[in-house]
Amino acid sequence: MPKFAANLTFLFKELPFLDRFQAAADAGFDAVEVLFPYDDPVPATLRHLTRSGLPLALINTPPPNWTGGDRGFAAIPGGEDRFRRDFKRALRYAERLKPRHIHIMSGIAEGPAARDTYLGNLAWAAAEAPGQSLTIEPINPTDMPGYFLNGFELAAEVLAEIDAPNLGLQFDAYHAHRLTGDVPGTWATHRDLVRHVQVAGHPGRHEPGGGDIDYPAFFAALDNAGYAGYVSGEYNPKGRTEDGLDWIRSTP
Repeated sequence: MPKFAANLTFLFKELPFLDRFQAAADAGFDAVEVLFPYDDPVPATLRHLTRSGLPLALINTPPPNWTGGDRGFAAIPGGEDRFRRDFKRALRYAERLKPRHIHIMSGIAEGPAARDTYLGNLAWAAAEAPGQSLTIEPINPTDMPGYFLNGFELAAEVLAEIDAPNLGLQFDAYHAHRLTGDVPGTWATHRDLVRHVQVAGHPGRHEPGGGDIDYPAFFAALDNAGYAGYVSGEYNPKGRTEDGLDWIRSTP
């Protein structure tokens, strides 16, 4: 049975942010993740995280200004200084909050210069934080037009070229479905690179179940592969989060 995490940026939004940690624990989740923990004081976040008894699975870089703002800087030529400042800020938060992974976003970019910039920034980040697990995630161009890391083959090429032990793949089954139409096949091809898994239903990016993705079969494939990481719900609940959690409660 997978270990399930709640993405508190998406789930339990009917509650104030700091109350979501305990709500996730009460609902039966094994961990939480927060895309951008930079708007709340670290002591308060750490206090609620500790009280919940849940580990922090993942945070994203870069901060801040996510709403309507940039989708990362790692692949943007000329943005190297901004990327490094933001990455170091994420590391300062990670020193206190202890996330298992930091997800590095590529940003909106294209072409050879963007690829070279991306490779250079990722190699620098991996060397800057050798003890911190880092991830990259392919994101489909319908949800995020122009995003540089827009395919699993590209992600595999990047990881092979950098070849850093602390840099791996973040596998979002929703994005995998939209990119390839074949979640089981994409998982089978790239599973050895995967550090962290995220899930959402399709269509609609709601609760993971009852749509185009066979999640019971996917979770069984994770178990059969010996995947030991977290499976995080990163989706938009149709109603109250608590009312749509059969996908974790009914998983054998």
